[in-house]
Order: sequence, then structure tokens, then C-alpha cells
Amino acid sequence: MARLGVTRVIGPSAVGSLKPEVCPGDLVVLDQLVDRTSGREATYYDGPSLHHISFADPYCPELATLAVASCEETGVRVHDGGTVVVVQGPRFSTRAESAWFRSNGWDVVNMTQYPESALARELGMCYAGIALVTDYDTGVEGIEGIEPVTMERVFEVLEANVERVRSVLFDLIPKIPSNRACGCSEGLGPLSQDIMTIEIDDSEGETTR
Repeated sequence: MARLGVTRVIGPSAVGSLKPEVCPGDLVVLDQLVDRTSGREATYYDGPSLHHISFADPYCPELATLAVASCEETGVRVHDGGTVVVVQGPRFSTRAESAWFRSNGWDVVNMTQYPESALARELGMCYAGIALVTDYDTGVEGIEGIEPVTMERVFEVLEANVERVRSVLFDLIPKIPSNRACGCSEGLGPLSQDIMTIEIDDSEGETTR
């Protein structure tokens, strides 16, 4: 995408809730993440060049503000900010893991937000995480009838809410200004130009860059 000139990425995802007040069907516009993955290629700078990006705020604040506004304008219940803990998968959490995530105050759990958000930052692209809550992870303590998540339940909620998410995206995209007021592009490192360069054959059959 960076090679094609993309500067903003909107990443819708499915998440499990870790809090009773964050309900299935809600959207969470993420502002923080915790990486609990392993073995994933998480950088373009795997040697010999090294580059450390600033990742204190992993999501673009400009896109996040616009996303929250679009949720409100389309009547979708939204949580402005939230921390996602990203797990390796493909399994769901154990009860002990989910209890630990909740004890840290994290809001939702997911398997995909990392490393894509970090890779976008390395290329200077804005990244927005818009998370659809599909379930309550391992359930909610003290509330009967809320069972641990299953894939069947996830797909049911996704199907029931896909149009609502689409309406938010259709409202959000026209709001995105042509010029960026955030600092996401500051993540560009010494290899960025090489990474984003694409070879194109011109009409004469010669290769240009």
C-alpha cells in the first residue's frame, strides 16, 4: 500500500470484550495496544540497518477523532479510546489469561492489531484501529448466561453488524483531510524510500522507478 502512495490505513477488526460495559455490537476506537504475540515478523528493519520508531501512541489521533465522530453521527455506540491486548492465536484465552488481562485494566482482546500497526508506522502511514466487539472473551464473572466465546458466536455478531461498520467507514472516509496534522509520518526511517519504491514498466518497455 505504501508503494501505491497510501498514507492512511483504517483497520477494522473483531475483538473480545474484557469489561461488562464494553458490549457486543459496540465499536471501540483504539488508542493503545499491548503485544503478547510471538514469532511474527514485526519490522522491515531486520538487518543490517536498524531503526527504532516512536510507538508510544500506536494509533493516529487525527483518524481516531474522525472515527469517533462518524460513529456518533451514524448512531453507532462507540467507546472513545481503549487498550487492546494482542494475543498469538489461533485459540481464545484461558480463564486465567482473561482474568490477568482484566486485572491490568485492558479493554479488549484481539489477534491481528500487531504487527500491522507497527509496520504502518515504520512506513510513516497513519493507522486507525476500529474494533467491533463480538463477545465477552471467557464470559463475565457474576453474570449468568454469558458464556465463553466460540467462533460461531463471533460470526453471528459479525454478520449482524457488518452494515453498521460499513456505514461508519462510508461516513469517515470523506472526512479525512488531504493534509495530515499528526506526527505519524515521523516514523520514516533510512530504508523507507527503498521499501516504498516500485518498479513500473513505461510505454517504451523500459523500467522506471
